[in-house]
Amino acid sequence: MATADVIVVGAGIIGAACAWQLAQQGCRVQLVDDRRPGATAAGMGHLVCMDDNPAELALSAYSLRLWRAVVERMPQDCAWRGCGTLWIAEHQDEMAIAALKQQRMAASGVPSEMLTATQVAALEPMLRNGLAGGLRVASDGIVYAPNVARWLIADAAERVSICHDRAVALDKHAVQLESGKKLTAAVVVLACGLQAEQLLPQPLLRAKKGHLAITDRYPPRVKHQLVELGYGASAHAGSGTSVAFNVQPRPTGQLLIGSSRQFGSLDPAIDMPLLAAMLARAKNFLPDLAQMNIIRCWSGFRAATVDGLPLLGPHPQHSWLWLALGHEGLGVTTALGSAALIGAQIHNHRVEIDDRPYRADRLFAVEEPTI
Repeated sequence: MATADVIVVGAGIIGAACAWQLAQQGCRVQLVDDRRPGATAAGMGHLVCMDDNPAELALSAYSLRLWRAVVERMPQDCAWRGCGTLWIAEHQDEMAIAALKQQRMAASGVPSEMLTATQVAALEPMLRNGLAGGLRVASDGIVYAPNVARWLIADAAERVSICHDRAVALDKHAVQLESGKKLTAAVVVLACGLQAEQLLPQPLLRAKKGHLAITDRYPPRVKHQLVELGYGASAHAGSGTSVAFNVQPRPTGQLLIGSSRQFGSLDPAIDMPLLAAMLARAKNFLPDLAQMNIIRCWSGFRAATVDGLPLLGPHPQHSWLWLALGHEGLGVTTALGSAALIGAQIHNHRVEIDDRPYRADRLFAVEEPTI
């Protein structure tokens, strides 16, 4: 006998959003989560429109529209702040990148404002002198993602139940748990990040290790999320190690400092030279960081696909299995949009944006017909 209409494996921000969305559509949802911290607990919690390729822009802009419809309902501990993002042009030639970003976002209905160096300095006096200017996206924001995930589950509590156990295998319409219990449903949604690699026969994801640091509490001096315009190149690098300037003002008065990307490591230990390079990059833009106390540093692992886009849709070899995986560092931003696409696909409803770029079948080899 089926235990629910849908089983969702993973209760991070993607799994919680999928469960919430499916509950809104009338489904009985069984969430399976082993309580191990994942990318949701390790990440920055930004709601930021990204435009490094058309599919990324379409999904992030769509998802941010959905977020704006619910953020005012979230409790205070979700730490929603509509601080906006200030994209920083370090050199004059990056102002052309800012202008192109503005055009692309405008085409997707996302307003932004080009700023001169003087305007940037007036808005964010903690930034160093000599920057070229920037682009302000006022509709972006930040949240505390672990509490948002918990709120989404609680908001749908009438139709969502959670099982704290570890999924160890998949069967047709079923999830085998470490405890020996077997859950069954018409549909199974995998939303458990890198853990999905242990459940799927074909590897689809790879880990991108990242580092973050957070300061002690200080009187607020940064108003916006600050990101260098070169961040996209770092975020979407297909190999190697990179750092980029990304600083968030947290509601606590702390500054959350990122970011780094590193392939080929599953060691959670802090890479001290890489952390030092990341902090040096941040200090290049915010020199006064050198006078602030860093109270904690940590690492985490983003689940990435080979083409940098998430997997959202049915598994091409199993009609009962849906994938909601591979969001890298945009899981919080794209959670509600991803869940809306999954919900529409499962119920065979019309999707609001073209979902073909995210379909899982793109990563499965097509067999050549025999002659």
